[in-house]
Amino acid sequence: MTALLLAGLAGLAGCQASPQRTAIDVLSPCQGEDGPTDALCGRVEVFENRVAKSGRTISLKVVVWPALGNDPRPDPVFFLAGGPGQGAAKLARQVRELFRPIQAERDIVLVDQRGTGDSGALECRNDDDRLASINEPDEVGLARLKACLEGYDADPRLYTTPIAMDDLDDVRAFLGYERINIYGGSYGTRAGLVYLRQHGDRVRSIVLDGVAPPDMRLPLYVPRDGQRAIDRLLEDCAADAGCAAKYPNLAARVRQLFARLQAAPPTLRLVHPRTGVAESVKVDVGLVANLVFGALYSPLTSSMVPELLARAEQDDFQGMLALAMVGEGTADNMSVGMQLSVICAEDVPRIAPGETERASEGSLFGQRLLMAHVKACDFWPRGEVPAGYYEPVVSDAPALVLSGDVDPITPPSWGALVSGKLSRATHLTAPFTGHGVASTGCGQRLIRRFVEQGSADGLDTSCLAALKRPPFFLSPAGGDPGTATDGGAR
Repeated sequence: MTALLLAGLAGLAGCQASPQRTAIDVLSPCQGEDGPTDALCGRVEVFENRVAKSGRTISLKVVVWPALGNDPRPDPVFFLAGGPGQGAAKLARQVRELFRPIQAERDIVLVDQRGTGDSGALECRNDDDRLASINEPDEVGLARLKACLEGYDADPRLYTTPIAMDDLDDVRAFLGYERINIYGGSYGTRAGLVYLRQHGDRVRSIVLDGVAPPDMRLPLYVPRDGQRAIDRLLEDCAADAGCAAKYPNLAARVRQLFARLQAAPPTLRLVHPRTGVAESVKVDVGLVANLVFGALYSPLTSSMVPELLARAEQDDFQGMLALAMVGEGTADNMSVGMQLSVICAEDVPRIAPGETERASEGSLFGQRLLMAHVKACDFWPRGEVPAGYYEPVVSDAPALVLSGDVDPITPPSWGALVSGKLSRATHLTAPFTGHGVASTGCGQRLIRRFVEQGSADGLDTSCLAALKRPPFFLSPAGGDPGTATDGGAR
């Protein structure tokens, strides 16, 4: 039967779990759409208002991949998803593929954080299937958010990271784990750091991949960090013989393209890449900036950007538009309401008037990335964060901090900032890697070895030196696999 816990009743959440209890004892094989049939599924019920310990409850979705070995280790890996707004349990199959070697010895635990996935998701989807909806005016998007807010049977102030990490510790206790290992990616690194601060005695080790710390102040530095990523892409293109010959002076040409789109955005007849329906679409600089920025997350999609920008110079945006469809699966697992509950409580209040203008000065992306979130925070209910929330997290827990060198949103500077306060942290930067080092075979091997030994001592990092940027697309057929570049000397 489905496992249930009402946090706070009889003090269960605060009690030490019986060492005999395991996930197998309190969860059941997943059925139907609950999750993969060879995993365990269940629910852990918590109060929405953890302080009052009364009123509305949230049923947290839990999926556990049990360890496959005959002698499993007692400390599982808890996977903390990004966003904010992604449901971890909904990523079960993808996570298993990434961490399959770890499953040989340890359970893999995924919990849909409150307000995400199947844990009372604060969704606000754009169900408009027209191309025009990709570039809808801010007032349309804000009106939709207001309508969603009015329809929630929830208090959006109670979906902040600190509250959710106390939920996570309830799940840990319920499943009978004394200590856990944490993998956090993107926003999951913030969640992991907050858990480490609040429940550090339960953490055996922690992996932070693409660090987004509590004091990041989203989206303040997104234009700056995105500009760094596209500058690196354009520099690597100029250093590559084939790319430089096909797309000469590309950096200057991109500036000219963005300036033209800002001054006179064309309205073009384009075909929806998925539905095949042709529509008239206004292609302005904001749309192109968002499409290019999204492509920079992955080195593979980044390799297409020079060719797509060159086509855009001729008002051919059809290929670039296909990039908007790449993230459709991610959008389906993104609870925008929960995202706003986090950002509006934890980030936007610390952005001073005029600061976004100064931080975006000189960037191609300007104030075009995530700025709708800032506007939505004018009316979104704002939760509270604890005193000292923005202070650096200090811990002696073993930590592996991973950064992609060309990550457009969480570049290595954030990893360096956080690792400096973790006394047993090792910070590694993966060359030519975008958002998420775990997406590479090298990153997966490093994570597995780190978790196995519970320390980065003696960790063999030689695989990092073998990472190369994928070949640039020089035609619709792609690039020459033999021309993968290291970007030249730096």
